[in-house]
Amino acid sequence: MISIRSVNFRTLDLNLLRVLDALLREGSTVRAARRVGLSQPAVSAALGRLRRALGDPLFLRHGQGLVPTDFARGLALPLREALERLEALLAGPEPFDPATARLGFKLAGSDFFAELLMPRLARRMLEVAPEVTVQLVDLVPESYIATLEREAVDLALIPRMAFPDWAEHRPLFRSDFVVIARSRHPRLDEAGLAAGGTIPLDLYCALGHVLFSPEGRRRGLGDAVLEAAGRTRRVAMTLPVFSGVCRAVAESELIALLPRQLALDAAPRLGLEVYAPPLPVPPATICMVWHRRSTLGPAHRWLREEVAALLAPLDQGDGPPRA
Repeated sequence: MISIRSVNFRTLDLNLLRVLDALLREGSTVRAARRVGLSQPAVSAALGRLRRALGDPLFLRHGQGLVPTDFARGLALPLREALERLEALLAGPEPFDPATARLGFKLAGSDFFAELLMPRLARRMLEVAPEVTVQLVDLVPESYIATLEREAVDLALIPRMAFPDWAEHRPLFRSDFVVIARSRHPRLDEAGLAAGGTIPLDLYCALGHVLFSPEGRRRGLGDAVLEAAGRTRRVAMTLPVFSGVCRAVAESELIALLPRQLALDAAPRLGLEVYAPPLPVPPATICMVWHRRSTLGPAHRWLREEVAALLAPLDQGDGPPRA
């Protein structure tokens, strides 16, 4: 039986903390061993020393993996922050060299960024950081930045909101909203509306709408604006990805409210026309968000600068430059 007792920090082998961090990240002695460059028996032995030093079982066997105790789970975040601060401190002034770096990053964002960031980022990585990998993962509905706290992603690209104290953010660009419809839309042609014109309010409300909604909700910014004016629209379809919204509009007589940059990018490829909405929709400010534990990391700082530079042209209001 392990008894809880105070830890003599002066005699604690600090290398054990790296092992504990790896075990908390991986939930397996085998994967933890690969992360810290030790053998699996060495990690198992280190876990035994940690248990004796900290007075807690730390992990319990569950199937093929390890489940942390409540005590160990409570150590995870502060331990990771402490190790990253120590790593940044010991790194000294030596700069991060992307040309020789071999590491991976995860970004969380909608498929807006699959269209308007990732192709340009791919070209940039091949040019300056050939061994660096970047993965775009879906946003988690109702929990956009929780993945940062769980260390599942390095950056989240999301609209500005109230961020928690542990999060840092940087505004990247503003996007206003436009309406897309397929070319030669019969109702718009009948109204004599030219591309770029403003859709009349009555017609806008009468047409069916496609709504981008990862959560499956049937309300969006467009509804709040209309309701403030005492009007409503008919949402005929919701889709969790912008690409699906664009395709649905291109192949039907439905319309959709879309960020201007994405609409201008998709219109020539899908045979769409872009119009102004009948009422002004407040623009969204898109931010890059990360956990403050990563702020000082040279590699993370380099990634933030690369992403910000590639997205800066979107703030001009006309869409992405073509390579």
